[in-house]
Amino acid sequence: MKKPISATIDAELIKWIEKELQDRKKYRNKSHLIEIALDLLKNNKAKNQ
Repeated sequence: MKKPISATIDAELIKWIEKELQDRKKYRNKSHLIEIALDLLKNNKAKNQ
């Protein structure tokens, strides 16, 4: 089950996100990109522990 959240993000990260979203084959939307990024962070942290 997905739940909406709100976040304040640095302007440079917003520019990067918008650039990444130009490749619609890789990410459907901002939420999809952020979810993938957080999942990668979670997995990397688990590997390092």
